[in-house]
Amino acid sequence: MAFAGFPNRIQFTAVPRAFFSALLADMNDLLEIKALLFVFWVLSQKKGYPRLVGLRELLGHGPVMKAFGDKTTSAEEELRESLAKGVSRGVLLHAAVERDSQQDDIYLLNTESGRQALERIQKGEIDLGGKVAEEAPGFLSEKPNIFILYERNIGLLTPMIAEELKEAERTYPPQWIEDAFQEAVAQNVRKWRYIVRILERWAAEGRGDEGHRRGAQGDDDPHRYIKGRFGRLIKH
Repeated sequence: MAFAGFPNRIQFTAVPRAFFSALLADMNDLLEIKALLFVFWVLSQKKGYPRLVGLRELLGHGPVMKAFGDKTTSAEEELRESLAKGVSRGVLLHAAVERDSQQDDIYLLNTESGRQALERIQKGEIDLGGKVAEEAPGFLSEKPNIFILYERNIGLLTPMIAEELKEAERTYPPQWIEDAFQEAVAQNVRKWRYIVRILERWAAEGRGDEGHRRGAQGDDDPHRYIKGRFGRLIKH
């Protein structure tokens, strides 16, 4: 589906100029580029000192979960490997630390300020144990994607749920997904499995309206979406 266009009020993310002038031309790994852009995006929303982002924090965002991982590799594994390439390239600084009583990997930009901050962290002069990860805002969009809908209406994403969301997004039209979330909220059943059952029912029986009735032709034909992981569960 083609991008619908940017909203009237656009927010911009700061990207270092050297990324374009000295780095991008030599980068061939799309996942590495994605990882670095996500880091720039999250860091641009940060305030205070030090400006850093954790791996757990990145994995908590729907757009990141959507961009990484496939049927053979988890989103965490792909993201971790892509960030490691950014570290090897000298774009990012990395340290494994304990944050909020959990092990985490943190990343800073390889700037003078970032190098000084990392040195202070490694010396124990900056305690990250009590530092709560800030939530970066979602991408501006007139229609929220399936990951944002899940986080707003159900709860935190997990890698397993993220894979199911990807499959659902490939299987059903965006409007069906949004409407299914709305129906679940209206029924006060905030469970992903309930939303899946709604989508499966619509695909098998139609939605009962003119545009999505059973047997409709063209792109709105519900049988077009009876495929993939969820299609196997549908009983005719």
